[in-house]
Amino acid sequence: MVRDDRFYAFIIAHTPRSSAQIRRFCVEKRSLRILALIAATVFGGSLYGFYGLTQQAAHLRTEIENQRLRAENEKQRLELRELSNRVEAVEDTSRKLAEKSGVANDQVSLPGTGGPSLPLDESGLAALSGKMSHLEIKMRAYESVLRERGYTPSVWPVVGKLESGFGGRRNPFGGSSYEFHSGQDIDAATGDPVVAGASGKVTFVGWQNGYGQLIVIDHGGGLTTRYGHLSHIDVSQGQWIERSQFIGRVGSTGRSTGPHLHYEIRINDEPVNPLQYLLTSAIH
Repeated sequence: MVRDDRFYAFIIAHTPRSSAQIRRFCVEKRSLRILALIAATVFGGSLYGFYGLTQQAAHLRTEIENQRLRAENEKQRLELRELSNRVEAVEDTSRKLAEKSGVANDQVSLPGTGGPSLPLDESGLAALSGKMSHLEIKMRAYESVLRERGYTPSVWPVVGKLESGFGGRRNPFGGSSYEFHSGQDIDAATGDPVVAGASGKVTFVGWQNGYGQLIVIDHGGGLTTRYGHLSHIDVSQGQWIERSQFIGRVGSTGRSTGPHLHYEIRINDEPVNPLQYLLTSAIH
C-alpha cells in the first residue's frame, strides 16, 4: 500500500439488512484545514454580530428606562414605551438567530452599561429612535445572511461514493450512445437516509419517468433540488423542510441500474452541476 500524507482516511462500517459493508472516505488535509477555517470564521462572525447586537440593545434599553423615569408628559411616555417595545423585538429576534446559528445563550453575555444620558426633549427622543432604527437594520442584515446560508444546498443529501457525474456520459444501459446526465449520482445502500440539501418547500412527491420515486424542493430565487430513485418518501407536497431534515430513503426506482441517489440542482429549471455547491474532495 502506498502512503499518501495529503489525505486523512476515515473508515465507516455500514450494515444494511442484506450484508455488511465497509466504506472508506478520504478527506484532503488541505480541504479539511480550509473547512475548519471557514467554520471558525462563520461562527466567529455570527458570535461577534450577535454579541454586538445584544450589547447595543441592552445599552439602549437602559437609556430608554432612564428617560422613562424622567418623562414629564404622556406624549414622551408613549414614545418611550414604543421604543422599549422595539428593543424587546430586537432582543427576541437576536435570541432566535443565536439559536439557529448554534451560538449558545451563555456565549452572548450582557455587558455593563452606563455613560451620560441624552436630554429628554424632541432631539433626545429622535436620537434614541435613530439608534433603534440602526439596530433594526443590522438585525435584518444578520437575518438575511442566515437565511441565505440555510437556503443554499451545500449539505450532502446522503453519505456515499460519487458515481456518474453531471454532463455527457455513455448510456449506462448498454450500447455506444451518449446522453446528458442532469445530476450527480451518489452510491448508497437501499434504505440509507436522505436529507434535504437546504431549507425549502416541497413542490412535488411521487413517481416521475426516469426518476422513479422523486422529491422536489423549492428553495426560492429559482433554486430547486431533486432527489430521485427513492425507495421511500417521508414528506408531503406543500410541506416546509429544514436544511438537513430527513426526507426519504435511497432506492433503485425508475431508470436505475442499482441503488443510489440521483441528486439534482436546478436554477430557473435549468440543471447545473451540483458539485458547484458541494465540497467534492470530501467524499471519494
